[in-house]
Amino acid sequence: MMPDRPGILITRASPGAEESAGRIATLGYMPILSPALEMQALPAKLDLSGLSGLVFTSANGVRAFAAASARRDLMAWCVGPATEAAALEAGFCDLSCAHGDSTALGDLILSHPAPEGGVLHVANEAAAGDLVARLQGAGRVARFLALYAMRPVSKLMPEASAAFSTGNVQAVLVHSARGAESFAHIANDLDLSQIHLVAISKKAAMPLVAFSWAGQQFAAAPNEDALMLALKTAMADVSG
Repeated sequence: MMPDRPGILITRASPGAEESAGRIATLGYMPILSPALEMQALPAKLDLSGLSGLVFTSANGVRAFAAASARRDLMAWCVGPATEAAALEAGFCDLSCAHGDSTALGDLILSHPAPEGGVLHVANEAAAGDLVARLQGAGRVARFLALYAMRPVSKLMPEASAAFSTGNVQAVLVHSARGAESFAHIANDLDLSQIHLVAISKKAAMPLVAFSWAGQQFAAAPNEDALMLALKTAMADVSG
């Protein structure tokens, strides 16, 4: 039986999952939290000497840095609005936001004159490589530091298992390819044929697109605002 409010499974890791849950509740849907990834701090030596800025490609990167250092005097280059909001909340005052993905962030950084100091990309261990390599290739001083890792979980949260067993999940919300890959392992025994997949991008959804879904909806841009619009479109299909 269809619940009074459509149940939306959130696979995003905490604390972002709780932020998404608040937006979903505001839209009139029932958020069901079951993060497919969990954040794990990594031991790392944080050397900020000679830096003019920090590069953040996720809100979790901001949170990991804020937990490791009290420095807030460096420029914060942010990939999108959610990351910018986390940087503001952490106390950064000098910010620039790309409103896109890591490619757009690289474009933004390179559109500005090269600063005297270098930049440090703070992220999870899986994010090492392309962005810093691109900046270095353009003659910029840039390096990478992993302050955390995202580890896959082995099972759904109890509330999510109960919602699936009673047919109270109408959509699965995906924020990243890593999260989608983890959920794909958990979802092997689930019947998803009456459920909509809603993802922040088609690339993020790739580990799940081969499953049998009632429908698949992808955000027009890789940010939370566009993802919520995609969710509303998917839920309109359900109600229609």
